[in-house]
Amino acid sequence: MIISKTPFRMSFFGGGTDMPSFFNEYGGAVISTTFDKYCYINVRHLPPFMPYYSELVYNKIERINNVDEIEHPAIREAMKMLDIHEIRLTYEGDLPARTGLGTSSSFAVGMLNAFYALKGKYVGKRKLVEDAIHLERELCGESGGWQDQIAASYGGLNRIDFAENRFKVTPVIIHPEKKKLLEDSLLLFYTGVSRFSSEIQKDTFAKPADKSMQLKEMLELVDEAQKVLETRKSDLNEFGKLLDYTWKLKKNTGNKVSNSSIDILYRKGLDAGALGGKLLGAGGGGFLLFYVEPDKREHVIKALEMLMHVPFNFETEGTTIVHYNPIVYIPRKNITLNND
Repeated sequence: MIISKTPFRMSFFGGGTDMPSFFNEYGGAVISTTFDKYCYINVRHLPPFMPYYSELVYNKIERINNVDEIEHPAIREAMKMLDIHEIRLTYEGDLPARTGLGTSSSFAVGMLNAFYALKGKYVGKRKLVEDAIHLERELCGESGGWQDQIAASYGGLNRIDFAENRFKVTPVIIHPEKKKLLEDSLLLFYTGVSRFSSEIQKDTFAKPADKSMQLKEMLELVDEAQKVLETRKSDLNEFGKLLDYTWKLKKNTGNKVSNSSIDILYRKGLDAGALGGKLLGAGGGGFLLFYVEPDKREHVIKALEMLMHVPFNFETEGTTIVHYNPIVYIPRKNITLNND
């Protein structure tokens, strides 16, 4: 059996500039981090005596005799891409899917990592990113950017730059005490609303030229935020204020990014003492992130008691294989069963 463990991510600045339609013309950059909530992919070859050839367990159970029968597009296309057969795959996630945490890309990266390990191959993080982008954006035809696959694969607090169909990952150099203060100043709440980010992205980038002004300004905020994090004596509260500003810009990039209910919740957080925040991911629902000075944390938690507060810590590993116990795979057609 192979078990991969892949973190979810939260994106702070630059979201939307990781779309090729934008960054290939203007350049793009994001600052994001992964945190200690994960998806786990368990994969093993299915014993040959089972009455079906593969079993896939996620939010439903599929038992199939041909890869083409698989309903889950990412699993189907990944098995075809890497020539995977006769498996049992199970998925478990610490947080719900379609909630702005890059869960679908964490799934894709973790699955590919597990599939390569099942074949006895080690591949580096960049290869996993490239394969996951190809899987999601081309083979599955899903709209979206590149940052989620990169964050899930590399892990950590990073600046990621995009240009000319390439990307570069640079760790944010932040003093440990300041990083701990940042961690202590962030509050994460679940709104209870899930949505397909690809649908939000289609709306947002239906006419990318119309959004270029806001996206260029959001791109400039990446440099400002990086300076706040990396300059030892800078006031970290500026990070929270920049979050508020980038959220206001993002709301203007599409009609589906926010709604009246989310706006009310966001205002409650600010009125209780938060300096800024944003809805994570493409928008439309999912998780609200707030920057709150530590002495005001309880005020904000109380004001948003109708939501689920999710404590977290940063993580730095990215996708990993946490269990590796492969078996020799013998295709079923080469096995003779004794029915006596």
